[in-house]
Amino acid sequence: MSLKAYLSLMIMATLLSAGVFGVAITVIDPYKTNLLGFALFYASLFLTVMGVAAIIGFIMRFVVLRKDLAARAVIISFRQAFLISFLVIASLVLLAHKLFSWFNVALLIIVFSTLEFFLISLSSEK
Repeated sequence: MSLKAYLSLMIMATLLSAGVFGVAITVIDPYKTNLLGFALFYASLFLTVMGVAAIIGFIMRFVVLRKDLAARAVIISFRQAFLISFLVIASLVLLAHKLFSWFNVALLIIVFSTLEFFLISLSSEK
């Protein structure tokens, strides 16, 4: 897949997930919905945050820094966007269940940072 096709597909998918997230916010009543409504809300938010973070991360790596090849910048930005999105969703789930505290968020950040360092060490061994 070419870089132009990847960026076009990523932008379209992000806009689509942002549209679904917008519909979820306006239609779903959090006091009356079931598990499916919450799953739609969190899944659409996850995909939207991941798409935005992946696009911004790629632009920062490839256009601004100009250090990596395009394929490598895409892989790194997508991986980090996934981790950031998961951190956002985990924080919101903790907040919804009244378990959100700075200690829990610090633990999440430590876990995700350790995972990122592990993935970096795996990719540098190749």
